[in-house]
Amino acid sequence: MRKILDLISEEMKNAFAAAGYDGELGRVTLSNRPDLCEYQCNGAMAGAKKYHKAPLAIAEEVAAQLKESSVFAEASVAPPGFLNLKVKASFVRDYLRQMRTADKFGLEAPERVKKIIVDYGGANVAKPLHVGHLRPAIIGESVKRICSYAGHDVIGDIHMGDWGLQMGLVITELKKRQPELVYFDENYTGEYPAEAPFTIAELEEIYPTASAKSKDDADYKAEAMEATHRLQNGDRGFRALWNHIMRVSVEDLKKNYDSLDVHFELWKGESDVQDLIPGMVEQLKKGGYAYESDGALVVDVKEETDTKEVPPCMILKSDGASLYNTTDLATIMDRMEKYHPDKMIYVTDKRQDLYFEQIFRCARKTGLVGEETELLHIGNGTMNDKDRGKPFKTREGGVMRLEHLIGEINEEMLRKIRENAAEKGYEIDAGEAAATAKIVGLAAVKYGDLSNQAAKDYVFDIDRFTSFEGDTGPYILYTIVRIKSILHKYAEQGGSPADAVIQNAGDDSEKSLMLELSRFNAVMEAAYEEAAPHRICAFIYDIANAFNHFYHETKILTEEDRERQAGWIALLKLTVDVLETCIDLLGFSAPERM
Repeated sequence: MRKILDLISEEMKNAFAAAGYDGELGRVTLSNRPDLCEYQCNGAMAGAKKYHKAPLAIAEEVAAQLKESSVFAEASVAPPGFLNLKVKASFVRDYLRQMRTADKFGLEAPERVKKIIVDYGGANVAKPLHVGHLRPAIIGESVKRICSYAGHDVIGDIHMGDWGLQMGLVITELKKRQPELVYFDENYTGEYPAEAPFTIAELEEIYPTASAKSKDDADYKAEAMEATHRLQNGDRGFRALWNHIMRVSVEDLKKNYDSLDVHFELWKGESDVQDLIPGMVEQLKKGGYAYESDGALVVDVKEETDTKEVPPCMILKSDGASLYNTTDLATIMDRMEKYHPDKMIYVTDKRQDLYFEQIFRCARKTGLVGEETELLHIGNGTMNDKDRGKPFKTREGGVMRLEHLIGEINEEMLRKIRENAAEKGYEIDAGEAAATAKIVGLAAVKYGDLSNQAAKDYVFDIDRFTSFEGDTGPYILYTIVRIKSILHKYAEQGGSPADAVIQNAGDDSEKSLMLELSRFNAVMEAAYEEAAPHRICAFIYDIANAFNHFYHETKILTEEDRERQAGWIALLKLTVDVLETCIDLLGFSAPERM
């Protein structure tokens, strides 16, 4: 199903051609003066130079061709040659009727289905998730859902940090505390215990303790580095401990990500590609790409067009140890061999922009990926504290755990839901209130984040994010709940929302809502092409505003004209279906009532 703006532009292009001018001048855009018109065309100004004619004269000739148009209700001319346009109610009605019956509201399937891998999350094993993990998880999940809805084959990979020094630190601290464990007995040949010798709570305390010790004690750090080396070289006991760390950590990570409605198809980590690194390094050497520099192995990635310094990409350190660079390149090689992706999207902190520029250039230069494979880094800004204006911290100055932040939001949301119920004079079950608070709290967090462009820093303001008014998640959900309530009451009166048919708009507020809905396909295409969830946020906010304006001007359930009422109900059904589709792409849902 073609985008409504394309259909409108086609009508205008035909009018330009019929008037004797180049049809391409007839491109139509949304009006930047909605008080004057719905759409506009500035082609007469561009045509003035080409045809050496006054733009006002050209515009008037084109407008004359539109008097019998089935698309335009009004085509007026304004100096110096603007064409101000309003479309017919019947044209919009017919378009929305098609949307309502079409798959995905008429969103066209891609010419070719792409295989896309979205690398997001970036959690580290043995460490609890903190607020810094929130943005990559929320943005990555939404981008993955948008790509999938656009018709592509999408895989989400958490790409855990599970193989570095933190593993050696945990093992070293465990050995200090429990030296009698069989994992540290080099002569032990039996089966290792099935249960881990620690809980997730203990594990999450062990790592920061070990990390702090390593910073103050050089011998301790050396021991941790030796433990890391032994683990990576296959020490039987250390591998068994590592398996315990992985199982306990991943179970906890899944629980925390589930609470965010974030789900990964692949739970791979750095460890999954360690065996590929020696072969990849040899390949880079043989190809003449990698060379030694101060003892380290590097690949030059600078280009003649660079306006800033782009350092070489280090493959191995001077002691032969691998780095994040090495692991990321090996992961790219592994993905190309196993999945043959057309596109790989990475969602991380924007401060890693240069790092990914180096990785992408190195991967292309060395042939790990071909020119046909797109590599994209979505760098996200930071979530800042309202009072400090800097990245979010606890009151004590530490990095806040993600589950604690979510808990605070849920508590605030629960308080507001109870207040709302009291104001409206109804009682709400405690269990229902708590469940609703979680749903709305998640919407508050995700919408608050995604309504910003990914690269922008933003201030986390719990009062604003949890408000039922303004550009917030709860406002969007409240709108959805309001529509569902109307549809439910209509059904109780004997009506059938599914059988209702959209009619011509009866006033400006109804038409405005219809025109907002008609933008769905264009918004979805832009959100996919730009990997930009904020496009969807802006769209549903406009829809919510248009609906609420229409709702306050229209007595829907008391309307006596049944055909008119059914037309409104059909419009509301399409509105709520579009809104719920959009919030699902953003990664949250709506409750039945608030």
